[in-house]
Amino acid sequence: MLVLAHISDLHLDRTARSRVRAERVRDRLWELPGHVDALLVTGDIADHGTEAEYEEVARIFGLRTGDAPFPVLTCPGGHDSRAPYRKALLGLPASEEAVNSAHVFDDGAVLMCDSSVPGSVQGALDDETYDWIEGTLDELDDTVPALLAFHHPPVALHHPLPDAFQPTHAGRLAALMERRPRIAGIVTGHAHTPAATTFAGRPLLVGPAVTGTLRLPWEGEGIAERDAPVGLAFHVLADTGRLTSHFRVVA
Repeated sequence: MLVLAHISDLHLDRTARSRVRAERVRDRLWELPGHVDALLVTGDIADHGTEAEYEEVARIFGLRTGDAPFPVLTCPGGHDSRAPYRKALLGLPASEEAVNSAHVFDDGAVLMCDSSVPGSVQGALDDETYDWIEGTLDELDDTVPALLAFHHPPVALHHPLPDAFQPTHAGRLAALMERRPRIAGIVTGHAHTPAATTFAGRPLLVGPAVTGTLRLPWEGEGIAERDAPVGLAFHVLADTGRLTSHFRVVA
């Protein structure tokens, strides 16, 4: 089985508050006594998309030094900027091309997809990314289950704020999944609330936000609980393709 930790929406902005919350969840993950195959970080990693913010992320999670106990896999969100992201976080040449990456393990594969739209907080999987997903899945063994990970959930979550930024062309994504039964599910971020639902008949799991928790309409006034505990998820992908998720808070 494939064991994946999952966090999202760090919104690191070089303030002590955001840094401490990121370090808190990092410390919990780094101190786990059992095996984890990778950590997924599903977007809005930086708050303003600057090189300095990505350099801080890289330091906290050991992305450039190899200090992490397992691979740290990332994808951009609406607050991220592709060129600084590539340069300061990944150590790649700066460009505005979509930031997509595939990671194949013994028991499954994870496709970290770019749903960001340059110059906008809106979400979309562009033609380049769809072609990349199709080509990557074609190259995998037919028995390997795969997860898609990106920032913007493609369904309504019953809050007007995240629901205003659903990625466009969700029908195209649903059609792709219908053709690709090996896709075991989707993991996303963006909503600042852990959530579980379905999309195209498969699980869709929304990871908790590190920066704070969205207050749902029936929970009272105000948009966010900035002092809510930091959250994380663990997704377990069995070799049968069954996906199981557990959610935790970090005091």
